[in-house]
Amino acid sequence: METYRLHPHSAHPPLAVAKVESRVIGRDDNWLRLRWRIEGSGRLVVPPFAGKGRADDLWQTTCFELFLQPDGGQAYCEFNLSPSERWNAYDFTARREGMTERPMPREPGCTMRLGSSFAIFDAAVPTVGLPQEGCAMAPTCVIEEIGGHKSYWALAHGGEQPDFHDPACFTARLAAPSGA
Repeated sequence: METYRLHPHSAHPPLAVAKVESRVIGRDDNWLRLRWRIEGSGRLVVPPFAGKGRADDLWQTTCFELFLQPDGGQAYCEFNLSPSERWNAYDFTARREGMTERPMPREPGCTMRLGSSFAIFDAAVPTVGLPQEGCAMAPTCVIEEIGGHKSYWALAHGGEQPDFHDPACFTARLAAPSGA
């Protein structure tokens, strides 16, 4: 599986975080498994366990996100995945338009592991809640460091301010599930 190097937005550089990478680590009939690796995690703020379930505004602190835009359209979906184990999923009809909560018959799983100088965040998103066609993909994250300092990481950035909904961020591909 391909590893994607994320880049911090130039208007919001990190303090201690040196590198963030993301990758799809597996996909089967039940789950899409994703991993983010953060190098230089000594000042990382990790939201504490908050119980499973949906929550809004997860991006206000360290949060990992996945955007998928099915081929041939403007509509896309967004998955917010928190180390607190809270999550949410949204559908959009176009860039930042027509937002609704995306139906998810099963909850994603989220796991954060901290090392001495790195952190790994793993997420498992139920396949049944994903688009069933090939998609442009944008793995992103908001990283909060001690003192409330935030950096915004994506494959690419298109504007003067961070905006993960910008089509410039959607530079990776997620193939349609086999058999679809």
